[in-house]
Amino acid sequence: GGNTDFDEVTGLELDKKIKKIVTPSGEYFCKTLVLSTGANPKELGIANESKFIGKGIHYCAHCDGRFYKDKTVAVIGGGNSAASDAMYLSNLAKKVYLVHRRDTLRATKLYHAPLNKAKNVEFLWNSTVNSLTYEERINGFTVKNTKTCEEKHIDCDGIFISIGRKPATDFLKGELSLDESGYIIADETTKTHIPGVFAIGDVRTKPLRQVVTAAADGATCVHFAEEYLAEISD
Repeated sequence: GGNTDFDEVTGLELDKKIKKIVTPSGEYFCKTLVLSTGANPKELGIANESKFIGKGIHYCAHCDGRFYKDKTVAVIGGGNSAASDAMYLSNLAKKVYLVHRRDTLRATKLYHAPLNKAKNVEFLWNSTVNSLTYEERINGFTVKNTKTCEEKHIDCDGIFISIGRKPATDFLKGELSLDESGYIIADETTKTHIPGVFAIGDVRTKPLRQVVTAAADGATCVHFAEEYLAEISD
């Protein structure tokens, strides 16, 4: 067994054979480094949003949707994840509002027909959420039409925010190559462009971000890290 230390990483130096990790309590040195910092849901950024997380504000429909059986919910977003969340919730909730700031979904076409056919799904096009209403929990929100500037209040029991995810890569400060969305560029080998540095899970570029793919990344990474260590010790 090895030691487990919990600390905040404030800096990295990865360009040499021995990598350096800088933390407030000291420096760590290693031959191989695995980055598994994941990605976090993007927030709407409106007042009291964080205060009501778990009390009507949610970021994962498949995690928390079961609490809203036969209730009224809203999904905020227009991409594949928002469309998928709306479809899932339509099978549980009494009513689903899908709020999108444009006049058509960005989601792939395969979602359009099922959502249009779902009798309990109502689209709020060209709309942005302006404010939340609440007592002990969220009980609704106000939307503003981006074209007419008209505002109206919507009653609901829960709001699922699905406007994308942000990878936790700010701390890298240019040490590794990132794609346009900020994910670490690493293929199915989990290798980054720096020998001995690996990226696994949601933080790396990949088509599907689920627990099963993160676990697979871990197994793959161990194989190639062992291979790398054998190579440098020769």
